Amino acid sequence: MSDSMRILLVGAGGVGGAFAAIAARRDFFEAMVIGDYTVASAERAAAVDDRFTAAEVDASSASSVEALCREHSITHVMNAVDPRFVMPIFEGAYAAGADYLDMAMSLSRPHPDAPYEQTGVKLGDEQFAVAGEWESAGRLALCGIGVEPGLSDVFARYAADHLFGEIDELGVRDGANLTVEGPDGSTSFAPTFSIWTTIEECLNPPVVWEKDRGWFTTAPFSEPEVFEFPEGIGPVECVNVEHEEVLLMPRWVEAKRATFKYGLGEEFIDVLKTLHKLGLDSTEMVRVGGAEVSPRDVVAACLPNPAELGPRMKGKTCAGLWVTGKDKDGAPRSTYLYHVVDNEWSMAEYGHQCVVWQTAVNPVVALELLARGVWSGAGVLGAEAFDAVPFLDLLTEYGSPWGQQELDPVG
Repeated sequence: MSDSMRILLVGAGGVGGAFAAIAARRDFFEAMVIGDYTVASAERAAAVDDRFTAAEVDASSASSVEALCREHSITHVMNAVDPRFVMPIFEGAYAAGADYLDMAMSLSRPHPDAPYEQTGVKLGDEQFAVAGEWESAGRLALCGIGVEPGLSDVFARYAADHLFGEIDELGVRDGANLTVEGPDGSTSFAPTFSIWTTIEECLNPPVVWEKDRGWFTTAPFSEPEVFEFPEGIGPVECVNVEHEEVLLMPRWVEAKRATFKYGLGEEFIDVLKTLHKLGLDSTEMVRVGGAEVSPRDVVAACLPNPAELGPRMKGKTCAGLWVTGKDKDGAPRSTYLYHVVDNEWSMAEYGHQCVVWQTAVNPVVALELLARGVWSGAGVLGAEAFDAVPFLDLLTEYGSPWGQQELDPVG
């Protein structure tokens, strides 16, 4: 194992803080610099381990990222901030000679004339456009390596290699039974993940992939279905949402269709539709008094910080992949591969709420596999490009096992 991995973690928010807490228990890296625009946040996250140091970084500036990489001889840049910062961090890592990982890819732009039928600029297009340069340089950009995308893509590789001879659909299904208690004990509206990112992915035209059509779009919240989630979570209505898996999986895994559906719940969908109707989802700057602000940033500032919700949260979150098709012997098969995290467990064990913890654990596992030399590659790659078994084994070793459920193949 290489002990010379030096990581720059950009972003010390909910996921970044959880990433640091998980990595602190592992010995596969030499040092980690935790960079944030707010140094105090970086210092809090860095306090858990002597190998960690805090630094200020401007995630919107490739040169700021490059300079910090060079100052600390960084080998791997881990992006843990909103996807609007993907490109400057991605470019800064490349300029500094470091490898790169993220949990969300470069942003999409809807088709100007037919947004709910045709794709415009797709998620990840800006990164894939320079894949040849990364490959020629022998450098790796491992993209979409959170939980979704990330673990769901590992599941796709596992299903193709070990469970299915022919895949009809790779259907990511995400749901939870989480509640957040308000100060008076009643349930309050408080998103458990970055509201900026949630608005982006839920109000953009969702993407679907079909072998005979390629990528196309539908309307937000389309094709609702009730999916029965395991481990006591139960039935949750899921709808189409724009997500990276649909853009990643077909590049490496043979299938007839790829979808992503998210269990948002009726209240959340109503809130998102209202924000859109009022223009509060916009990222364009508006003048308010003497200041210029983005409406979406205002919404995010008015809601509780997801990283601080843990003590008020109850329940479990589930991320998974529903695969349908035929098994290796040609018989019909329907299998749900999943990962459940109980908030009570993640808070007691790590002090971080389950949604951010579940997102953060996967890039730590991936970095350990890269440090060990178990995973290696060059170019702009998704998790589907690598062997799934070592990843799933190591995730279990981290104390957070995955699950497999056989469903009625007719249903």
